[in-house]
Amino acid sequence: MNIETRKLSFIQEFLRVQNEEIICRLEKLLKKHISEQYINNQKPMDLNQFNNEIDQAMDDSENDRVIKASVLNEKWI
Repeated sequence: MNIETRKLSFIQEFLRVQNEEIICRLEKLLKKHISEQYINNQKPMDLNQFNNEIDQAMDDSENDRVIKASVLNEKWI
């Protein structure tokens, strides 16, 4: 059974679930594994990339291409 067939089979089974606790547990499990996979696939940036990002941030700051944290907080809270 290939992965596409397995996913479709899982979806069909999931759609039959009527227990909210099972759905919550499946959601948590999925989020946990996706988060772990993301963390495990991260690679540290090299020194040149790090310095380039600092230079870009400094240039943005000097040319007023920034948004204050207080403004962001007002929009999202």
